[in-house]
Amino acid sequence: MRTHRTAALVAAGLAVLALAAPARAQGFKDLEGKVVEKTLPNGLKVILLPRPLAPVTSFVTYADVGGVNEQQNATGLAHIFEHMAFKGTTTIGTKDIAKEEAAMAKEDQAFTVLRAERLRRPKPDPEKLKLDEAAFKKDQEEAQKYSDTGAFDKILEQQGASGLNAFTGFDQTVYHYSLPSNRLELWAALESDRFTHPVLREFYKEKDVIMEEKRMGESRPTMRLFNDFFPVAYSAAMYRSWVIGSMSDLQAITRQQAKDWFSKYYCAKNLTVAIVGDVDPKTAMPVLEKYLDKIPAGAKPEGPITVEPPQRAEKRIIMDDPSQPFLVIGYHRPDINDPDNAAYDVLADVLGGGRSSRLYKALVKEKKVALYAAAMPSFEGEKFPGLFTIMAVANKGKTNAECEAAIYAELDKIQNEPITKDELEGVKARAKMHFIDGIDSNMGLAMQLAMAQNLQGDWRQMFNYLDRIDAVTAQDVTRIAKSAFAKSNRTVGMIETTPAKSEK
Repeated sequence: MRTHRTAALVAAGLAVLALAAPARAQGFKDLEGKVVEKTLPNGLKVILLPRPLAPVTSFVTYADVGGVNEQQNATGLAHIFEHMAFKGTTTIGTKDIAKEEAAMAKEDQAFTVLRAERLRRPKPDPEKLKLDEAAFKKDQEEAQKYSDTGAFDKILEQQGASGLNAFTGFDQTVYHYSLPSNRLELWAALESDRFTHPVLREFYKEKDVIMEEKRMGESRPTMRLFNDFFPVAYSAAMYRSWVIGSMSDLQAITRQQAKDWFSKYYCAKNLTVAIVGDVDPKTAMPVLEKYLDKIPAGAKPEGPITVEPPQRAEKRIIMDDPSQPFLVIGYHRPDINDPDNAAYDVLADVLGGGRSSRLYKALVKEKKVALYAAAMPSFEGEKFPGLFTIMAVANKGKTNAECEAAIYAELDKIQNEPITKDELEGVKARAKMHFIDGIDSNMGLAMQLAMAQNLQGDWRQMFNYLDRIDAVTAQDVTRIAKSAFAKSNRTVGMIETTPAKSEK
């Protein structure tokens, strides 16, 4: 039982958070008036936020495309192109572009022959497959002779770049890094070049890297479970397919497919640039327009049409494995633009947002059935309806069934008893602090501006988040809990521990 002294300390801590958050939030809100935006003639969206705290500027290029845009037989394309975007251009990364392009064309032809044999039904001819693989490897090595590996990265590193990286999600592909503020023109020139004249060199070699990345991921039992969990939870939406793609698709995808992907999704009208730091919009905007307006305008691609139908019955997947037990429960929920999105954030925090959450206290501290318990408001993407997710790791000697029963007991409580005033105030204070901490850096701000612009249709939505959290009531939390936590709306996945083969 909590002592009066502990309760007083917690209350004092929340009071400090409540006082500090508005002060920091006000400074955050002041930034909104400093944002400068412009849509270039080619349709590319530029968002600038001057923040001259240090002579450094952070850059984000957001492509409105991710795993959700993929189709069967070509999963993993979004992630493949992310890797390709660092391979250089017709002038960067090549020793002789004419000879390199000729060699890559021959390499592609050899891969087409090899691919056809691999896909032969009912099965490939082993001897022909061996010959085709040898011919392809020879042409691959010839093309490699003209590649200046890592040239794009080297230029930026020599100019003081930091955090040079990218990521592919279900909803987006994002490229980001920071540079000294006097290198803005360099960034604009390089970014324009790589999205206007990309060369997909070392394509098949990089696919091998990605396939090895997939193998490493699937060496973890939880990753294997999630690979099977998503296609069970979703019957139609492409959130059902893990972003890295299926192994058979990765093996078969051609360079031409990646080129077609680039042509469709990397047009200016599908790109957003967010720049935050030591930048003067008056001098920066003409430079950005000079270079970025060279990217072909294209046409804004149509988004996914398939809508996930309502789930009619509980779904279950059980994976036997010698690893420790693991439990995941997913409930379908609306997308980020739903009026109740902030209420789902509050619900996740109350249930499983840390050591003070209901699930952690009930499963880990009190009943001792779990080593870990948590909840997340969304797991894959946010642009389309997704999953509210609860996870638990059973304690030694305990089972998934015990964890599951304890979780449902807490879900019943939150559906039938409003959360307390202290819980709601504490969650709101933490949500504000976490959100403001997340955008405390230039890169964090740039990332959130780009995310809001693309996921919510307007970068200003980022600045309204704290108001939406403040507006959530205990009644809102009860209402969405009753709506979401229906048995027919859930998918349950678990790893059940079985003896290793050597132990049988």
